[in-house]
Amino acid sequence: MPPIQSSPGEPAGLPRYAGLGTFAKLPRLDEVSQTDVAILGVPFDSGVSYRPGARFGPNHIRESSRLLRPYNPELAVAPFQRLQVADAGDVAAGPYDLPAALAVVERQARDLLDGGARLLTIGGDHTISLPLLRAVAAVHGPVAVAHFDAHLDTWEGSYGTVFNHATPFRRAVEEGLIDMEASIHVGVRGPLPADTDLEDDRRLGFTVITATDLEMEGVRTAGERLRARIGDRPVYVSVDIDVLDPAFAPGTGTPEAGGLTSRELLVLLREFRSMNVVSGDIVEVAPAYDHAQITGIAAAHTGYEILSTMAVSPYGAERLPGAAVPVPAPVATP
Repeated sequence: MPPIQSSPGEPAGLPRYAGLGTFAKLPRLDEVSQTDVAILGVPFDSGVSYRPGARFGPNHIRESSRLLRPYNPELAVAPFQRLQVADAGDVAAGPYDLPAALAVVERQARDLLDGGARLLTIGGDHTISLPLLRAVAAVHGPVAVAHFDAHLDTWEGSYGTVFNHATPFRRAVEEGLIDMEASIHVGVRGPLPADTDLEDDRRLGFTVITATDLEMEGVRTAGERLRARIGDRPVYVSVDIDVLDPAFAPGTGTPEAGGLTSRELLVLLREFRSMNVVSGDIVEVAPAYDHAQITGIAAAHTGYEILSTMAVSPYGAERLPGAAVPVPAPVATP
């Protein structure tokens, strides 16, 4: 029998179900000498308004990613050969003091970005997008946001707080973190608190592709609208897993009927292959509601497609000898 060959994301000698559960069985950050993209876990859900449990999302997504393989035939790329990707562990964000936790997320994300890596963050509830955007904007300036979600997440606040998973993009607009000439929501649907919500969102600068738009116009037209809106601007991709219909993502905190299929989401994410994706996140996976890893698997494949677009994008430099990116100190795992 020929010897087992190893490659990035496919360790030799171990079945996929064995060994440590890093994202896609990739190396840990402290095991590599440089990194292009760091997978950062944020086990935090103190900003949720309905079902809790997204604090357990990062490791659930990691476990669900064990079957990801090195070659992506849809984009004709082996992302883990083109880019050095490593799992940076989890941010030590405590559950009791929300502003303090957001500060920790921002600081540790900034450490990784300053070291030269891009981020793919796995959460965690959508509150974490605000500190992540603070860190990204500190490096890149205001960025376009491509926001895949059933909800707008541009509400003013509730229960006496301005920081929760329904407010990150309003706060980010107020703080000047977002390029409002190029930002967009995709997949929005369902009942709203008021008939003025969509108009309020437009005043903030967002364009919306609703789930109904996708059904009526098709994925191809939605992809064209995405490309036209964002162009060549630096873009942050934020995926709330509830953009998917509950048939494809039951394990989430605020499910809404009538959402995207997993296939539609993955096809849309491949549109970023020509764009300048500087970082992104996948949030709101709540494993207590996720039977058979349906939601976790969808989230893992979502991450894989985002990484693949980073690898093929003309804005993502291929790893070359002597082009090592310095690695920051490993992120603490509580």
